[in-house]
This record gives sequence, C-alpha cells and structure tokens, in this order.
Amino acid sequence: MTEVPARAMRADARRNYERLLGEAKRAFAEQGIDASLEEIARRAGVGIGTLYRHFPTREALLEALLSERFDAQAAGADELMAHPSPIDGLRMWALRLAEMSMSYRGLVEATAAALANESSQLYRSCHAMQEGASRLVTRALEAGQLRADVTALEVLLLVNSSVWAAERAPDGTPSLARLVDLVFLGLRAR
Repeated sequence: MTEVPARAMRADARRNYERLLGEAKRAFAEQGIDASLEEIARRAGVGIGTLYRHFPTREALLEALLSERFDAQAAGADELMAHPSPIDGLRMWALRLAEMSMSYRGLVEATAAALANESSQLYRSCHAMQEGASRLVTRALEAGQLRADVTALEVLLLVNSSVWAAERAPDGTPSLARLVDLVFLGLRAR
C-alpha cells in the first residue's frame, strides 16, 4: 500500500494526515525515530488504523516527513558543483547533510540501512543524496583536492558517523561542525 497524496484526499482525511505529520515531527524530534506510533496517533486524535492507512510503515512516515528535506539536500549538491573550491563545496554539502540528519535521533541509522535496501521507502531519497555526493566527490577528485582512494559512499558513512558521535557527545562537545571538519582534514589530498 502506498500513501495517498494529500491533494487527492477528502478534507477530513487531509486534516488527519496533516495532524499525524505534525505529531510525528514533534515525537521524532523529542524521542527519535523510534517514538511510539500509537502515541503519535493518540496525540493526533486518531486511531492507529488511521495512521497505518496513511503511513503503512514507520519508513513511509519518515519519507513523508523528510522527502522535501532530502530533495533539497540532493538539489544542494547541484548548486555546490559551481563552488570555486570543489573540496569546500563537498564539505559544505556534507555539513548540511549532517545538520539535517541531526533533526531526529536515529535517522542516520535509518538512512544508512535504506541505502543498502532498494525496497526501503527511504531508498529513493537516500540514493538521490548519494548521487549528489558522487558528483561532488568526482569533481573534488578531478581537481586533485580529495584523496584519490575516497568514494562517495565512504563520505556519506563518515558524515553519518559524525552525526552518530555528535548525538552521543556529552554537552555537545565536540560540535557536529568540528567533527565534520576533522573528517575533511583526513579526506583532503596531501
């Protein structure tokens, strides 16, 4: 079952859909992506069956919440292809990805798993981001600014690792930006 686009829904179904998205956004921000779907439905004032009619899986709910952000991140790679410094353009893109990934605790694990699973509802968005990273990595490699043995997947995994570490760092130290900068110190060509 796939989700019904909001514009094709009856008015009451559209209101339920929007309330579910709003409550999911709050719950995921507060508790991470493993927040209770039953609690999200309750807070939205609907039954769990209504939630599952709109979002048959947790991934479908995440995709609905994040698709615009993921699409913007993928488009951001195209914009940064014109950056005067290919390695700095890649670093800027990676930091934006890391900051977006911090929006919900546990999101990096879900996106990493989705990259390896074509049947995942997050796969399309995650794959589009990987393609964006590939273009930026290729440009930095061709400019001689990135270590010759680095792949786009490795960059994504290192960015995800930085997010994972930042989520667990005591008192926010080191910062996410510092962790990403350290990763790029190791990725730069010597």
